[in-house]
Amino acid sequence: MKEPDIKYNPRPQSFNGIEEMVEFLPATDTKKMEKMTIKRKLVIVGIVCAAAVISVAVGLLVWHFAYRSAPVYKVYTGSLTVTNVPFVEAFEDPTSPQFADLSVKVTEVLLSAYRSDPAIGPHVVSCNVTAFSEGSVISYYLSEFRVPAYKEVALDNAMNELKVKTAKVRQFSLAVDTFVAYPTDPQMARTFQDNKCSYFLHSSPGVETQFTTPGFPNFPYRPNSRCQWALRADAGHMILLHFKTFKMEACKPNKGDVVTVYDSLTAMEPRVLVKLCGSYPPSYNLTFVSSQNVMLVTLVTDNVGKHPGFLAEFTQIPRETLCGAQLKDASGVFSTPFYPAHYPPNRECIWDIQVPGNQHVKVRFLMFYLLEASALVTSCPKDYVEINNQRYCGERTPFVVSSNSSRMIIRFRSDQSYTDTGFMAEYLSYEPQNPCPDQFTCKSGRCIDLVRKCDGWNDCGDSSDESSCTCSTQQFRCKTSQFCKPKFFMCDGVNDCGDGTDEVDCKCPDKYLKCRNGKCFPQEQKCDRTDNCGDGTDESECGDALVTTCTENTFKCDSGECITKLNPQCDGVKDCADMSDEKEAACSCGKRPYSRKTRIVGGVNADIGEWPWQVSLHTPKEGHTCGASLVSSTILVSAAHCFQDASGVRFSDPSIWTAYLGLHDQASRTKSDSVVQRKIKKLLAHRGFNDYTYDNDIAYLELDSPVTYTDFIQPICIPDTSHVFPVSKSIWVTGWGAQTEGGTGAQILQKAEIRIINQTECNVLLEGQLTPRMICAGYVSGGIDACQGDSGGPLSSVESNGKVYLAGIVSWGEGCARRNKPGVYTKVTAMRDWIRQNTGL
Repeated sequence: MKEPDIKYNPRPQSFNGIEEMVEFLPATDTKKMEKMTIKRKLVIVGIVCAAAVISVAVGLLVWHFAYRSAPVYKVYTGSLTVTNVPFVEAFEDPTSPQFADLSVKVTEVLLSAYRSDPAIGPHVVSCNVTAFSEGSVISYYLSEFRVPAYKEVALDNAMNELKVKTAKVRQFSLAVDTFVAYPTDPQMARTFQDNKCSYFLHSSPGVETQFTTPGFPNFPYRPNSRCQWALRADAGHMILLHFKTFKMEACKPNKGDVVTVYDSLTAMEPRVLVKLCGSYPPSYNLTFVSSQNVMLVTLVTDNVGKHPGFLAEFTQIPRETLCGAQLKDASGVFSTPFYPAHYPPNRECIWDIQVPGNQHVKVRFLMFYLLEASALVTSCPKDYVEINNQRYCGERTPFVVSSNSSRMIIRFRSDQSYTDTGFMAEYLSYEPQNPCPDQFTCKSGRCIDLVRKCDGWNDCGDSSDESSCTCSTQQFRCKTSQFCKPKFFMCDGVNDCGDGTDEVDCKCPDKYLKCRNGKCFPQEQKCDRTDNCGDGTDESECGDALVTTCTENTFKCDSGECITKLNPQCDGVKDCADMSDEKEAACSCGKRPYSRKTRIVGGVNADIGEWPWQVSLHTPKEGHTCGASLVSSTILVSAAHCFQDASGVRFSDPSIWTAYLGLHDQASRTKSDSVVQRKIKKLLAHRGFNDYTYDNDIAYLELDSPVTYTDFIQPICIPDTSHVFPVSKSIWVTGWGAQTEGGTGAQILQKAEIRIINQTECNVLLEGQLTPRMICAGYVSGGIDACQGDSGGPLSSVESNGKVYLAGIVSWGEGCARRNKPGVYTKVTAMRDWIRQNTGL
């Protein structure tokens, strides 16, 4: 309701029912009026000043009591060494009288030192000894403080400079040495619902002692809890710790569930070996070595999620003090201590290499992982390898270091925290005038095959193999670098030259964009909610999906409507009006329970569980014969050419085939609990398969009974016909096929990262043999490819929605990994309708 207009009211206004009257002084009494005015002004000024003073005072008091004096809770952990007390076994038991007696004495020494410092003493809340270990007796402690916020820095400085000296305690003198104190990680210092989860374990010689999170594997570990495992070995030994199973909450920055391993018996941050979260496949390298005979493992959890936890085991190994060697053979190998386990902290190794005769020496680092998150790889202040006053650290691809003499000294150094896998290296002697016989010599000293020079790929790592080249008819020259690159790099949307040379002649005119169908349209028409391209390109990456005319480039909803959005299936957004793009049946695929780690120790072996849809197909006579991909609990997709009768064997007979799912190592297919075996009930190859051209090279197989999905068995997603796998996209091929042309099959599942190649250029390389139902991937330079025995296996593409899609099926190629002969795969998007018609998927 609109309020009435406010009008002037000549009546006096009242406040709280009392009318405010105005009295006018007589106009003639001007002096009296001036005096009263001055007096009134002084009173008002006084009141204002007093109010200001009171406000400032109140503000200061509020600041002092609410902020400046607000207590801050601080926890310090550390250790000190008692040099005049021998270590006895009873010190390992926190309930023993000997432990109690010495801990009281050490506590008194610490409290005495605290009280002697005015910046520390007034703020002590408690001090407790938590453990003892050898050497003579290392005492680990935890001290708590409550300090006003404005004195926190002074406390930290005082603790950092505190000296704890020999003291008289109960008529007994404790000789104290090497006192250290460190602030505790706030995650460890917070209050927990469950804080009584502590275990004390001592290994026995030759015995692997196991321990797990509470409830593992039947129940998840507890929320909002802190657990710790104090691990010990005999004197003169070290601890080798290995996590066999590790499945926890996904990593979160500065929070979440975290397992921390310390090279200590207390949670000292400078003694952290590793912090772990998330899930790791069983084959991943989670092995750690202590520097002494103690180790602490802690688990801190939040209130979110239910996860199985971990299974770990540890054993004791003799303590090795010597590290390095004198190497005098013509060639050999060496590595960091305990490789591929994480090297121990606080270690220095020196290898003195002297090759015979007048030859020179070079070292090739095959694996190199000396990475610490907070360390600068430019100066390498923490863990490093030093050669000729040059330090190397971080995570590096294989590289070579050469010497201009027959001698080279290599020094490895690790600090007290955060260890890594280390390195594996080989050294070789060579003739100074011919460092790479029958090969090309890179400026770095690395040797590569002569055929890799001027092939458009930086094989040397320093591009020395691509300088001063004459481009072939299958290459073009970059403008700035003058490097020769394969022609299929042109117009692929990737700036391979670095200066855009390979993309400059492929674009539409200025202020125009290019559609997937080749048309050009004005930039201002992009995302205008109109399908200007006719194939939805201009509206495909604009967030909202528009209904458009159906083409081969548009996604078709179950309702029959087509939408413009690029790859909308299973992206978490319901773009179709009938929500068919997010159907659970189609989207519960392409998951990898183990997040793929970027680092694999050794070769191209896949991790266990890394490709859980990979299937191995066996026949009684041949053993592993072909690969396949699991696309549902009962259906496999493979290549039709695997099931063509030949040499008296009826490969088309489903009864001769056995499928192994969840398999990693062919030798353990009948022994591993993660492997499931199924017979084939039905087999159907595409009727249009051409055994000469390999067109329509696809088949499906039905298992005799469904499989249950596990961490090692999962279906891969089948892409829609409109799904785009762009040129130059990295993609993965996997299988147990031959590792060299004409060689034997691999025992361990292999993986290779390759790139999708421009169809037109690939067709030129393969002399016109491609059909629209084929996709080309690999490297023109060769060296990486699928091979015999990989047929039928998946070409897996990791998409932006986190799912993995079956982009292709291993089909054919001219030899294996040959130069200018990339691999050819069945294009699954082109076969999507056939899969739907025959399997219902």
